Amino acid sequence: MNRPRRNVWQIFNMSFGFFGIQIGWNLQMANMSAIYEYLGAKADQIPILWLAAPLTGLLVQPLIGHASDHTWGRLGRRRPYFLAGAILSSIALILMPQSGALWMAAGLLWVLDASINISMEPFRAFVADMLPDEQRTSGFAMQSLLIGLGAVLANLLPWLLTNYFHLRTESTGAHAIPLTVRLSFYIGAAAFLSAVLWTIFTTPEYPPEDMEAFRRQKAEAARTGYFERIANSLAEITTAMRQMPPVMRDLALVQLPTWLGLFCMWLYFPVAVAHNVFGAVDQSSPQFTRGVEWAGLCFGMYSAVCFAFSFALPTLARVLGRRNTHSLCLAVGAAGLISVAFIHQPAMLFLSMTGVGVAWASILSMPYAVLSASLPQERTGVYMGIFNFFIVLPEIVASLCFGPVMSHLMHNNRMAAVVAGGFFLLLAAAMMQRVRSQAKA
Repeated sequence: MNRPRRNVWQIFNMSFGFFGIQIGWNLQMANMSAIYEYLGAKADQIPILWLAAPLTGLLVQPLIGHASDHTWGRLGRRRPYFLAGAILSSIALILMPQSGALWMAAGLLWVLDASINISMEPFRAFVADMLPDEQRTSGFAMQSLLIGLGAVLANLLPWLLTNYFHLRTESTGAHAIPLTVRLSFYIGAAAFLSAVLWTIFTTPEYPPEDMEAFRRQKAEAARTGYFERIANSLAEITTAMRQMPPVMRDLALVQLPTWLGLFCMWLYFPVAVAHNVFGAVDQSSPQFTRGVEWAGLCFGMYSAVCFAFSFALPTLARVLGRRNTHSLCLAVGAAGLISVAFIHQPAMLFLSMTGVGVAWASILSMPYAVLSASLPQERTGVYMGIFNFFIVLPEIVASLCFGPVMSHLMHNNRMAAVVAGGFFLLLAAAMMQRVRSQAKA
């Protein structure tokens, strides 16, 4: 089916849900390691506490993608999953800062991460569904723009509540988690649900091209049992993996080091800033809270750069090609992370995060723009879910391996882990040049 071209506001509306999704996701990524340390976790325990979420995502994402490929109802194909994920994520965001123990925070992270992915992965397929190929770079760039904007808000929230609304940053009463962090999660829950509802109400979906064939397929599926349907879905996912397009295989080798590098940053940058730049002795010192808040500002900086740079990405991709554009942006991000080791003044960290922001804008759009052109329409959702394996697998590796590496090789030096993240991004930049020629355009 030939999709009509969309104007900028229509692309904005279909992508706006990502603004809310990213607020929830960034609140999680920027604050969970600190929340664990507020609740008594040690540096070498942090990675394993992140493990449950990616293990769940490894199964949830392709199943959700497959299910959305085979769904049609009053809300359409992808939108029912946006809504379900938004509701579950908002509940988890509200409960997360009420955690009084490590096990509770880890369990809620499990629920939150899985719920976010229920919304996030169908959104990737949604752009491919709704736009012609020549507009997909613009569509994914719009997602990057809104992701950057949402991440700016999420990362700034604790700092703004402290410095502009003058709320107390210390733990109060029975709460180990500061009031500013708790309020940030509550605000994030409301923003997540509201933004997803905006997309649901403003952007109707296209029905299946052959509605009669779709109805026959649904009727046949209804005659099978629940567990048989699950087995059939897993069989279809396995078949899709065996038939994975060659470009997708190439991109997988880029995604693995890319996301290892990002997890090095997310897991350790806030606490590294608190200890190495602000001189915090432990998590009970005021310098620790100020350092973590400043790291939130730094994350806000790279998200702001992501927002701004997203306007330039489509033009840069037309000039250099998608492959070269992504390699260049990853290399700039690598330089940003490696430079953190040489910085001792807080304000200079913003320069490092500028490089990370350039890479982040490209990470959120270029691989998906390259990938979407090679996917069969009837399997777009399941392949977007499978593609997310190559984000989840590095997270699992990080969770299982970073603890021993931190303890035995890096002697709990969080800054060394951040710098290692830069070298992973540099490796990804080189691997992108191996993506075969049909992914250039």
